[in-house]
Amino acid sequence: MAWRPSPPATVAPSPHRAARAHRAGARTASSLAPHLTSPGPARGLPEESTVSGLDHFNAQPSDTAAHALLACCGSRRWARRLAGHRPYPDVAALLAAADEASYDLSPADLAEALARESAPGLPGLPLPRARSGEERQPALAGPRDSCCGSGRPDAVPARRPGVLAAHTALRAAHAAYESRFGHAFVICLDGVDPAESLDHVLAGLRTRLGHEPEKERVVAAEELRRLSRGRLARLMA
Repeated sequence: MAWRPSPPATVAPSPHRAARAHRAGARTASSLAPHLTSPGPARGLPEESTVSGLDHFNAQPSDTAAHALLACCGSRRWARRLAGHRPYPDVAALLAAADEASYDLSPADLAEALARESAPGLPGLPLPRARSGEERQPALAGPRDSCCGSGRPDAVPARRPGVLAAHTALRAAHAAYESRFGHAFVICLDGVDPAESLDHVLAGLRTRLGHEPEKERVVAAEELRRLSRGRLARLMA
C-alpha cells in the first residue's frame, strides 16, 4: 500500500498515551485464553546465562562454556561435548552439533537431562513441584515473550475460574505422567500459536500417557532435543 500523508488536522497521540494504549491492548488480548509460561533453562541454573553470542561463546574457557550449555540441556556429557568441539564457524554448525550430541545421549545421559526439566505451568500460579520439593523451570520452548502475551507473570489473571481449572487439569495430568514415567513431561512448543499451547500440551499428555515406557523415552528424547536446540539458538542470539 502506498504511503499517504496524514490530514493536516490530525494530531498524533503522545508517545506516553500510545504506549499506555498498546499495553492495554496487550492485556486485553492476553486475557482471552490461558497460555503457558514462557520457556526457561533447565532446573538449577541461572535464568540468564553469562555467555551469549557465538564469538563470545567460542572464546570462553571450557568450564564456562559447558556451564552455560547446561541451561540448554541438563546432560553434562552433552555440554562438555559441545564445549570441547569449539570453535564453531556459525550458529548453524553449532546447532547441527547439538542435534548430533542429542541423538547420541545414552540412557543415563537422557535420565540426567530429564531430571533437570519440569512440566509447563500457567503464569501467576506455582508450577508442579519436583519430588525433592524444589521448583523447576518450565520444560517448553518458544519465543520468550510469546507464550504469555506481554511476557509478564500477570499477563493472564491467575484468579480467573478458567485459568484455575486449566491449572488443575495440568497438575493432575503432570502428576499422572511423572508417576508413570519417573520424570517431568517435556514438550517443545516452537511454532505453536500461544493461544493453542494449552490445548497442545493437554493433548500431548493424553496421548503420551498411553505409551509404553520404551516408546515414551524415544518421544521424550526427541522433545528434549528440540527444547535444547531452541534454547541454544536463543543463547547465541
